[in-house]
Amino acid sequence: MNIIVCVKQVIDTGAALSLKEGAVDTEGLPRVLNPYDEFAVEEAVRIREQSPEDTTVTLISLGPDRFKDTLRKGMAMGADRAIHLLDPAFEGLDCLGVATALSKAIGTLEYDLILCGRQAVDDDMAQVGPALAVLLGIPFVTVVTKLSFSDDRQQAEVTRQIEGGSEIIEAPLPLLITCQKGLNEPRLPSLKGIMAAKKKEITILDAAAIGFDVDSMGAATNRVRETVLELPPVRKKGIILEGDPEAACSQLVQALRDEAKVI
Repeated sequence: MNIIVCVKQVIDTGAALSLKEGAVDTEGLPRVLNPYDEFAVEEAVRIREQSPEDTTVTLISLGPDRFKDTLRKGMAMGADRAIHLLDPAFEGLDCLGVATALSKAIGTLEYDLILCGRQAVDDDMAQVGPALAVLLGIPFVTVVTKLSFSDDRQQAEVTRQIEGGSEIIEAPLPLLITCQKGLNEPRLPSLKGIMAAKKKEITILDAAAIGFDVDSMGAATNRVRETVLELPPVRKKGIILEGDPEAACSQLVQALRDEAKVI
């Protein structure tokens, strides 16, 4: 089985953010492998461990040079190799543009299963995985919490999270799934894995290598554009209304009318 895992590097959710000229000031902020993508990498490695002779795990990521650190971590967890889509032509792409570039690269590879995180925690769009599946013309299942295969590995049984419960879906391979918390518990890379990752291959591909046409697919064709970011307004301290119910009600109505201006 050939498994491809799409991964992204994101700003650590524990970092303190500030804005500069209407955008997040990323200078000096710590970066990590997107947490949902960790579930995808872990699941791929577990599948490979069940059948190591005929399973390969390939990571793929689109981003600047620093994304190599994320690819190294994924390989330290157990992935076999990595592909880095690196080109100034990829800068500023929206979700559809990223999915298009990934589809161009993945379309040149053999694959049975594509794993993505449910969403990236920096933009929370949750669009790249489904868009990628549509562009590749394969079925997809989102927010997956359990995955198993038939004996011949031609069919997958997938449990996905829905509001108030879960549903079980059977789907043929090739298949794309997006991974949700609860699918597994990602491992910490061992020292042996970290050392081995330094020797594993990272293939760098630019736009020309994957047939990505900048004029028709680049950032200039984005459907979604980020104009400006603003911090939410500072909330005032809460007020405790004291006294009997009638007096408290009167104070509340006055505050809603004079301060909140909602009545």
